[in-house]
Amino acid sequence: TMGSISRSLNSILRNAQSEGVVDKDVTPTMRDGRLVIPVAPALKRKIRGIVHDESASGKTVFIEPAEVVEANNRIRELESDERREIIRILTDFSNQLRPSIPDVLLSYEFLAEIDFIRAKALFAEQISGLKPALENKQLLDWTMAVHPLLQLSLAKHGKEVVPLDIELNEKQRILIISGPNAGGKSVCLKTVGLLQYMLQSGLLIPMHERSHAGIFSSIFIDIGDEQSIEDDLSTYSSHLTNMKIMMKSCNERSLIFIDEFGGCTEPQIGGAVAEAVLKRFNQKQTFGVITTHYQNLKHFAEDHEGVVNGAMLYDRHLMQALFQLQIGNPGSSFAVEIARKIGLPEDVIADASEIVGSEYINADKYLQDIVRDKRYWEGKRQTIRQREKYMEETIERYQTEIEDLQKSRKEILRKAKEEMEQLMREANARIENTIRSIKEAQAEKEKTRQARQELTDFRESMEALANKELEEKIAHKMEKLKEKQNRKKEKKAGKGKENGLSAQALAEQQARKEAERLAAIIPGCNVRIKGQTSVGEVMEVNGKNAVIAFGSIKTTVKLDRLERTNEQPKQADVSTKSIFISAQTQDSMYEKKLHFKQDIDVRGMRGDEALQAVTYFIDDAILVGMSRVRILHGTGTGILRMLIRQYLETVPGVRHFADEHIQFGGAGITVVDLN
Repeated sequence: TMGSISRSLNSILRNAQSEGVVDKDVTPTMRDGRLVIPVAPALKRKIRGIVHDESASGKTVFIEPAEVVEANNRIRELESDERREIIRILTDFSNQLRPSIPDVLLSYEFLAEIDFIRAKALFAEQISGLKPALENKQLLDWTMAVHPLLQLSLAKHGKEVVPLDIELNEKQRILIISGPNAGGKSVCLKTVGLLQYMLQSGLLIPMHERSHAGIFSSIFIDIGDEQSIEDDLSTYSSHLTNMKIMMKSCNERSLIFIDEFGGCTEPQIGGAVAEAVLKRFNQKQTFGVITTHYQNLKHFAEDHEGVVNGAMLYDRHLMQALFQLQIGNPGSSFAVEIARKIGLPEDVIADASEIVGSEYINADKYLQDIVRDKRYWEGKRQTIRQREKYMEETIERYQTEIEDLQKSRKEILRKAKEEMEQLMREANARIENTIRSIKEAQAEKEKTRQARQELTDFRESMEALANKELEEKIAHKMEKLKEKQNRKKEKKAGKGKENGLSAQALAEQQARKEAERLAAIIPGCNVRIKGQTSVGEVMEVNGKNAVIAFGSIKTTVKLDRLERTNEQPKQADVSTKSIFISAQTQDSMYEKKLHFKQDIDVRGMRGDEALQAVTYFIDDAILVGMSRVRILHGTGTGILRMLIRQYLETVPGVRHFADEHIQFGGAGITVVDLN
């Protein structure tokens, strides 16, 4: 039906155009769901039909020709039938579903709960969350805690969060964090607040598994500027309002977070009020994390049990924050150092130091020195621990070697003893033979005495020989073992020496080659930068640098980055594109593509204004790689449409443009296809 209406309307429009009633470039359009023809008000009597609407300017009247009225009415009837049929189907479906409503609701709630649990699990995986050891008391003993949102944000740029170690217990309930500006105080406070809130909301949190966490019945937060013109609140009065609520409601089961405690007013009275409020918090035995720059609050933490100082560490040599929390000492604000780094004149810094007094500046310096020394000794302690471990390993190795030597010695003694026993057995056999020969010969006493003397001499000589052999064998074996160990040592030393010699020779050879290579780089020769393919010509050599011409571009390059080549420099190829896109540019392009809208509305704008808006729009569309966009310019007098289309014809990135389909706006919208 729509097709036949469109055909009828087009034929009426062609006739009207041929009679001059309607402009040549006019197309049918849609008004209130009915297809109509735009006509000038003066000529509206020329076309029979119903006037449905007119443009905002009153220069166009939208007429529905009489020939298509019936067809459009039929479409309306069909749409009503369709709507009634949809209602009937939905009613039948509802009737079938009604008996199962309790089951459906139960399933719906179960599905929602399962989806919620799965979402928590997926988020925990994303942030590497876990459940710390939970205790039914007020406690905070966290190791390597990480702010999850900061972690996700930094991970995009390949950076890591510095993990936080923090402990709050019955003896140190309130932590006063001080330290330099932009040193991580607020991040530390927000990390604790967010993780505790996440934990009490049933989410897993990113920290080390040996961490312990407690439960707090109420959490109070005072962060940021709550100024309000309507409520007549300045920054300081809004802070005080929060303090009043906290003091009234907090107890030993509460956890409070205050950023920049006592700030935003005259320093002395601000510090005094802050100290008085802190005293009440301590009396109520509440837990909390508070950041401040006030010296009197640091002194209060030193002098009162239950309140403890903490410092955000700062590297004085590199002049940069380390983002590490250290509980036990207050931190310095490093105001003088930061002012000097930024480049404030030295006389201004000296004047400021004089105004505040040398005693305060010195105290600040002593504080910095204590923190620095603590870091130094902490480093030393780590080194000593490593060396002790190495010594223990060395002692253990030597003990093992000594035990092996002892075992070898015992083995040698055992073998020598066996050989001696063998000799003794042989000697006994000989004695037996002698006695038998004496008995057989029945010799005289003199002969017997002589034989016995010989026997005694033989036994003594045998024993002496056995002892001598035993000692010689032990000494020989021990000598062999020592020689073996010495050979091993010499071998190792020799190897090291050989390697050293060969390394030295190699280094000399490489140095010689490098010198020869650098000497070969002279004006007029062709070179390339190591790791690149572009060939350039050496224009001049100045010491360790050379001026190279790559086509029409001259650049200065260090000699050791160049290598000589026989290739000729190539002519610059215009078509070749060298594109280096930084990560930041890629991020911004991704954001641009994400938020790019495919339609632009320039209705009601002046010609030059609309043309500028369309120019930017088309440029952005080509930049983010859109294939199709729509420009809403309206029909009106057709001036905007003509101007925009004249511009589109000149854009190389535009492949094709035409009117939108009649149902979706017709001639009032130009659809642009981009390459």
